[in-house]
Amino acid sequence: MSMPKRTLLKVIVLGDSGVGKTSLMNQYVYKKFSQQYKSTIGADFVTKEVEIDGKHVTLQIWDTAGQERFQSLGAAFYRGADCCILVYDVNIPKSFETLQNWHDEFLNQVDVDGGNSRVVSEKTAREWCASRENSMPYFETSAKEGYNVDDAFLCIAKTAILNQHEQDIYCQGIQESISEIEQTGRCAC
Repeated sequence: MSMPKRTLLKVIVLGDSGVGKTSLMNQYVYKKFSQQYKSTIGADFVTKEVEIDGKHVTLQIWDTAGQERFQSLGAAFYRGADCCILVYDVNIPKSFETLQNWHDEFLNQVDVDGGNSRVVSEKTAREWCASRENSMPYFETSAKEGYNVDDAFLCIAKTAILNQHEQDIYCQGIQESISEIEQTGRCAC
């Protein structure tokens, strides 16, 4: 019996420093949130196995630094990306205003043809997403509360799968899941 094929999708999380990119990624992958802020240096990535429409998918999620001093490292991190998630803080208007720059940078690099203190309105953000070529989905998320995080990542993964051009990268022979090891009680070493 052959192992099912797995599709690898590279997802890059982009946005200004301090908007919650790492928190969003950690909530999605580990279901955890930390109040402590620690700036990402360069980039880091994690993986998550998901099943989308009966297809086994490995999401390789890259968390990038938002500081300008790390922008020169961008080309290596963008290379091979299938999609990106643009993140901003609803309380920091400048973080929303720079989304266009992050979006343009992503496209250039990959060479592709409710709070009371809220400052950027949901309507403004939705209109911005709708005005992009092919319209972009919009999700308001909260890494702290875990709100809409799974839905946002699932949507981006589904969109990336639909947009693949017969270039699926399969990882054959990867063990199905940790739960299989736990069920048999044997070590996979």
